[in-house]
Amino acid sequence: MKEPEFNRADLLSVMRASRHAVVASVDPSGAPVAAVVGIAISDAFTLVFDTLDKTRKHANLERDPRVGAVFTGPGEQTVQIEGVARLLNPVLAEDAALREVYFAAFPDGRKRLAWKGLVHWAIRPLTARHTSYEGGERVTEFAWDAAGRRR
Repeated sequence: MKEPEFNRADLLSVMRASRHAVVASVDPSGAPVAAVVGIAISDAFTLVFDTLDKTRKHANLERDPRVGAVFTGPGEQTVQIEGVARLLNPVLAEDAALREVYFAAFPDGRKRLAWKGLVHWAIRPLTARHTSYEGGERVTEFAWDAAGRRR
């Protein structure tokens, strides 16, 4: 399959240009809940963030792992992600590696490990939609299967 003009490497670059994203979860009544988080992105497009286990987003994601994330910029660009979240277990090698991705982006994150109730979440994207309004609207969509392979 031919890569679009705006390709996955471009997508990763735009996402990494923003250190923060809005993460949206679903509360028990089905209402959306959104919060800004510091976020890191692996080479495989897994998003990683930390939070406290007493937050709404943590409780929402434990109950319903469906999640959305939105990045803005640089310029008039946005990236919208829909995916599935999971709580990281630092004992597992894969999860420890994802935490290292987070610590590379946020070195101060290691200091927060001492905080009571600090946890890390990973978001595996299912779809991504990049929109640029620079020079006219351009939309490029990307998809991954359940195993994280691009479609």
